[in-house]
Amino acid sequence: MGLVGSLQLVLLLASTSTAAGLNIPLEVEQPPTIITHTSGPIVALPFDNTITIRCEARGNPPPEYRWTKDGEDFVPPYVTTDHPGGTFELHNKGLQAFQGKYRCYASNELGTAMTEEIELRVPSMPKFPKEFNFPVVVKEGEPIVLECNPPEGMAPRQIYWMSSDLKHIEQDERVSMGIDGNLYFSNALQNDSRADYCCFAHFSKIRTIVQKTQMAVVVKSLKPGNESTDAADNATQARPARRPSLLLPSGVQTEKVLLKGENLQLECIPQGYPTPTVKWMKMGDKLPLRTQLNNFGKLLFISSVDESDGGKYMCKGQNPAGEVVHYFDVIVEDPPKWETEPPQSQLTVIGTDVHIKCSVSGKPPPDITWRRNGDLFRDDLGSNNKQVFDDTLVFLNAGAQDSAVYQCEASNTHGSILANVNVMVMNMAPRILTRDFQEYAVVRGKDVVMNCSVFSSPPPNISWVKDETLEIVKGERFSDFGGSLKIFSAEKSDSGKYFCVASNTEGNSSVAAILDVKDSTKIVHPPQDMRIISGTTAQLTCQAEVDKSLRDAFEVVWRKDGEEIPLSSEENPRFFHVSDGMLQIMSVNLDDQGSYMCIARTILDEDNATALLTVLDVPDAPKNLEILELKSQRNVCLSWVPGSDHNSSVTEFIVEYEESQWEPGRWKELKKVAGNQATAEVALQGDLNYQFRVYAVNVVGPGPPSEPTERYKTPPAAPEKNPENIKIQGPLPHQLDISWEPLLPMEHNGPGLEYKVSYRKLGVEDVWKEHLVKRHSFVVRNTSTFIPFEIKIQSRNSHGWGPDPKVVTGYSGEDVPTAAPRDVAVEVINTTVLRVSWTPAPPATVRGHLGGYDVHWLRKRSWLEPNKILDDRKTLSFPGKRTLAIVPGLEPFSEYMLTVNVFNKKGNGPNSDPVTFNTPEGAPEQVPILTASNAQKDSVLLVWAPPRETNGILTGYLLQHHLVNETTLEVVVSQETNITGADTTQWQLWGLEEGSLYRFHLQACTRAGCGPPLAQESRTPPTAAYLSPTPAVAPVQSSYNCSLSIPISIPDNSTHPSLVPALLNISSYVSDTFAKISWIAETEQQDSELYVAYMNNREGNWLVSEAVNASRRFHVIDGLKPGTVYTVRLMAKRLVDNASIFEDVIQTRVKATGAQRSNFLTHGWFIGTMCAVALLTLVALMACFVRRNQGGKYAGTPPPSSTQRQDMFSMEKVKEREDRHCDVESQGMNDDTFCEYSDGEEKPLKGGSLLSLTGDEALGDSVSRDSMADYGNVGREFNEDGSFIGEYSGFTHRGSVSEPSGPQPVTA
Repeated sequence: MGLVGSLQLVLLLASTSTAAGLNIPLEVEQPPTIITHTSGPIVALPFDNTITIRCEARGNPPPEYRWTKDGEDFVPPYVTTDHPGGTFELHNKGLQAFQGKYRCYASNELGTAMTEEIELRVPSMPKFPKEFNFPVVVKEGEPIVLECNPPEGMAPRQIYWMSSDLKHIEQDERVSMGIDGNLYFSNALQNDSRADYCCFAHFSKIRTIVQKTQMAVVVKSLKPGNESTDAADNATQARPARRPSLLLPSGVQTEKVLLKGENLQLECIPQGYPTPTVKWMKMGDKLPLRTQLNNFGKLLFISSVDESDGGKYMCKGQNPAGEVVHYFDVIVEDPPKWETEPPQSQLTVIGTDVHIKCSVSGKPPPDITWRRNGDLFRDDLGSNNKQVFDDTLVFLNAGAQDSAVYQCEASNTHGSILANVNVMVMNMAPRILTRDFQEYAVVRGKDVVMNCSVFSSPPPNISWVKDETLEIVKGERFSDFGGSLKIFSAEKSDSGKYFCVASNTEGNSSVAAILDVKDSTKIVHPPQDMRIISGTTAQLTCQAEVDKSLRDAFEVVWRKDGEEIPLSSEENPRFFHVSDGMLQIMSVNLDDQGSYMCIARTILDEDNATALLTVLDVPDAPKNLEILELKSQRNVCLSWVPGSDHNSSVTEFIVEYEESQWEPGRWKELKKVAGNQATAEVALQGDLNYQFRVYAVNVVGPGPPSEPTERYKTPPAAPEKNPENIKIQGPLPHQLDISWEPLLPMEHNGPGLEYKVSYRKLGVEDVWKEHLVKRHSFVVRNTSTFIPFEIKIQSRNSHGWGPDPKVVTGYSGEDVPTAAPRDVAVEVINTTVLRVSWTPAPPATVRGHLGGYDVHWLRKRSWLEPNKILDDRKTLSFPGKRTLAIVPGLEPFSEYMLTVNVFNKKGNGPNSDPVTFNTPEGAPEQVPILTASNAQKDSVLLVWAPPRETNGILTGYLLQHHLVNETTLEVVVSQETNITGADTTQWQLWGLEEGSLYRFHLQACTRAGCGPPLAQESRTPPTAAYLSPTPAVAPVQSSYNCSLSIPISIPDNSTHPSLVPALLNISSYVSDTFAKISWIAETEQQDSELYVAYMNNREGNWLVSEAVNASRRFHVIDGLKPGTVYTVRLMAKRLVDNASIFEDVIQTRVKATGAQRSNFLTHGWFIGTMCAVALLTLVALMACFVRRNQGGKYAGTPPPSSTQRQDMFSMEKVKEREDRHCDVESQGMNDDTFCEYSDGEEKPLKGGSLLSLTGDEALGDSVSRDSMADYGNVGREFNEDGSFIGEYSGFTHRGSVSEPSGPQPVTA
């Protein structure tokens, strides 16, 4: 039968026991295999409490253990439970009895495995024997050998020769210690005599030193009588020469056997006089390069010898008297070792031949011993199929009975080696050890291995199929991996169910495997390189995409420079792992700089990205700051070595100094140099004791300073500068004060600083007057007033004068001017502006620096009231040198007196002669109020007040009225009327078109012209409205059909832009605690914004609402107080001072209980009374209507007399006030109070004035809506006779939005 090789199976991912190359799953029955054991020898130390000897094996069934000691059965006294298998422990007490060689056997029913011998050594404590040493007595020149004979003990061992006072015995070519520890003297000298030679043995491993009994040496002199000789005698005494001989080794030749790898030591110690020298050689070859000659040439040392170091060596000792040689035969041998590897365990089928080859080498050649299950094996036991050929054991046609554990042991004089070989002879159907339906997951693009661990004999054929098909899986990406299936670069389509099918001649088997290919993990937003300033917070982002099924196992890990960053707040409180993989580093410092790797990983794969974090910090302090003198001791060069810039280039170095005399401890900046320089040349002040330091600056900031230099003292010198900022002042007319900034203390350059003050009159004196002072001011007295001087100040100290000083010019003290300007003339430019001219006063009389001129004027009287003397004084100052000034702000039509004076710093000079002049008449101001009332179908009554300032004699008024197209707001027809009466304040305008909108302009006129116009608008009622009176009631709710007060263009303008929303039917409803304002906005104004303001009339504080969209149509004011009067405004802007669209005065109701109201309203007498009141009201309204239409006026008719005008105007005002307070509920149904009926459907709204609250009016562009109350005290509005005009002079412009000036229509 042919020889069949051993069978080896590749079994993956199974728990196996290993038997020298054969991997057999533990699920399969098998003989024991030693997996761990203690390797000898074991040396027990005295301080070891226990000695553990290990032996562990695997097998099925589990093995049992037994031990032998020195070939005899041994039962361990303490079997430890801490270690599995046959491991046992020996306690320190009585350990000497357990010294020996141990072997462990592990057995089960299939065989026995064994270990090599494990030697336990228990050395005794080393000590010298107690003995008495006789003195060694020799003659001078003879050799001496002091024997140590150190005890054996735990290596390493070191030998020392010392005296009793623990001083080493000096060694040299004559005296040296051998390897054996003895002390050898080649020849004795007289001074070798002493009684305290001691040998010490040091055992470092057991920390022990032992000492031998001290020995004495006596060296006899060669002189007769044994007289001692001194050193000189020793040097001169002629000793007889002695031929060399060897104290060590003895004989002529020595054989030295050692193992390969050990260190070779050959020693020759000669004796003789003079002291012989030793030489070494290798016969027939050169000494190896590794050779070392130690111990003064007496010891040859070669480390780690090999076969090439073997051979014959010779040492030669020689002196003038002769020589001696010794030969060493060096033999290098080997312990047994495997030539390639130990023999391997084998699994084979029944009927094959088995060969176990035990290939070993060694010197001398090792002997091989074979064992079967631990018992010696011989080939002469009658078995025909087992044969031993030298190093090979052969089984022919092996059967199951040949299964066992075979041991091969090779031994020679230097040791032994042993191998256990498990031989299993069997036939077995495939047994798949991998779990059925094992699940595998892999990410797309990665490799995956699906295992199929099979045990069988003979070996199985393994194939893979997918999805229960019979088609075998194959392709470039699929590979058989020892029975397992490996898929390269997995794809999504590879997911599914796979089957592993194993078969051999004994049968077949199969298992299923499930593969799931997932999406790979990928970092989509990797961290970016970052440069960050130390102390701030760094954030590194790392966002990754991961397969949904792996999200629970997904994590992001950060590493810095390869080391994982612990994100525990306790271990690393500055590092935080926030959401989305962001790493946050608080208070970054330089240690945080480095490479940061973000690892996004799941259980299947990971992705990583790296970013470099560069930390910027202030530069380190410069080092090695040195001072080098240049041309002089006060000109030095500083040099330094820059420190680290911490990733931000140094922009500059700043040199600082400190001096100990004036400001010790205070560092000041001396010089700045560029960041690429490391030197600075500096000039120093004299007589100072300096220290210097340097610090660097980068974009992060200044770094710490360097260590300061040693003190550097500069020699004193004369001052290098003179005082600066010299100030020359004249506080008194005959005095000159000189002051200056003194030199800084460190600028003195030496002791004794003082100043030389020199002065002289400019252009008058040639000789300088000089004074030496120590302070920094000087006063020159008794000077002329305001005389120019030249001044110079020079510094000096004990070592000389400063540089030549600069000359400055100044003046002595000033005095008030003595003369006035002459030839003062005035030129009236217009009614309010004047041009003044004059001839300047002589410069000498100014007596100081010219400040300028003051122009004073006095208004003596107004020509409107020439008999009234005024005292209205005003002054304007005009700085600098001038002869002309423009004076504004004069009053027209007045008499003035004017003077001019010159002034300087000391004060004003005398006034010039007065000049009297008159200002001409001017155009009057705008009339303050214009109202349009009593509008009829073809007429309207205009009432106004005269201007506050007429600026001349009022001659009359110019009235313009314009018919306005209400659609385009363009002027259709314009007419002009001159009203010549200065006292005229009302005008009935006739000839108007009914139902039309008119715009009126009124200007007051003097002989100088007409003033700015005031505008008003009014609408004539249509015929239907005129003929249909409406009964009046007194409701709480009031409603208005608004004709808006808006800015208008001047006549003939074709455009009329609207600045406020056009609203209709504005009304208010009032309750006890709230009021509702309603309106209707035109379509184009639906998106406009409105504001509602209201004021408690008692408190006087306005409250404004938020913006209200006009399309909302109402706004509710809540939180009002019951029974309180309020003023309410509807505005286009959130400014209370701005013109309002609508204004009304309301009074909230008084609260009443529901029961009271119900009882009151249900009484019969109350209902009857209310009906009577309604009837009387209707009759009164009709009477008023008839009365008002009895007195018609015609256009162009002169106005009534003054008395009549006053009466008519007073009646209109009374009726207006009656209309305003026609609320029956609030007025208490007074019979004397009737609501005036308005014969027009439309009227100007209250509060329509667009007057500026500052009192400035738009020229000719404002529509008047001012209340008459604005022109005087409300309490003085009417005289006893009802006249109003007489009170007009008491005008006070209040700046508030006015009341309406016409009758108020009401809604029935």
